[in-house]
Amino acid sequence: MKIIEDNLEGPEIAELLTVHLKHAYEHSPPESVHALGLESLKSKEITFWSCWDGTELIGCGALKELNERHGEIKSMRTAEAHLRKGVAAKILEHIIEVARKRGYTTLFLETGSMDAYIPAQKLYLRFGFEFCGPFEGYIEDSNSVFMKRRV
Repeated sequence: MKIIEDNLEGPEIAELLTVHLKHAYEHSPPESVHALGLESLKSKEITFWSCWDGTELIGCGALKELNERHGEIKSMRTAEAHLRKGVAAKILEHIIEVARKRGYTTLFLETGSMDAYIPAQKLYLRFGFEFCGPFEGYIEDSNSVFMKRRV
C-alpha cells in the first residue's frame, strides 16, 4: 500500500468519491449528510490522500484544518473490493501522524449513527477516538456520531 497526497484530478478518485457520496445519501437523510464532494475537497484547508496498490486505487482520506490546533478527518473510504484488508487503518495512521507533525492537539470526526457506519465507528474506537458532542459548527443530530482523539 502506498499513500500519496492527491490533487483530486484523476478519474479513479472521482469514481471512489461518487461511491462515497452515494453511500452517504443511501444511509442518511440529506440534511444529515456531511460528506464532501470532489470540488469541496479541493479547499485550501483540506489535504487529501489516496491509497494505492500498484495502479489500483484502494482507498482515500482527508484532513481538514479547523484551526492551528485542531483537525477534522474527512472522506475516509475504502474501495469495496478491499474492505477489511487494513486500508482504512493505514490511511488513518497516516492522517494521525500528519496531524501530530502539524502540532494539532485534537482530531475530530463526524460519521453516521446508522448500522452501516458501525464498522467505521469501531475502527475509530480502536484508534483511541471517543464519542463527544458536536464540534465546529455541527449541531446535535440523531443521524450523526461525533468523535475526538488527542493527537
